[in-house]
Amino acid sequence: MPKYLSMGTYTVDGIKGVLKEGGTGRRKAVQSAIEAMGGKLEAYYFAFGESDVVVISDVPDNVTAAALAIGIGSSGTVSLKTTVLLTPEEVDQATKKTISFRPAGR
Repeated sequence: MPKYLSMGTYTVDGIKGVLKEGGTGRRKAVQSAIEAMGGKLEAYYFAFGESDVVVISDVPDNVTAAALAIGIGSSGTVSLKTTVLLTPEEVDQATKKTISFRPAGR
């Protein structure tokens, strides 16, 4: 199952939600949403800096990951950036594929 890294920044309403139900309440809500879509929450952390929350999840496919990002993002409480994660083995497979590509200007 593909892995995804989601990094979120809370809006003012999102921060109010964290204050109201705590960090574990937010983790439980995210875990429930992921599991309802056939996925699994691997990690959930709060962070300082550019992102307020960092999530690693296993989700069946890109369409499901997009549905989660759209659904959670549309709540208006968090702005998300989601990245597909590759295993070292997947990178090994990618390096064995041959492509035909002409660089710009050549």
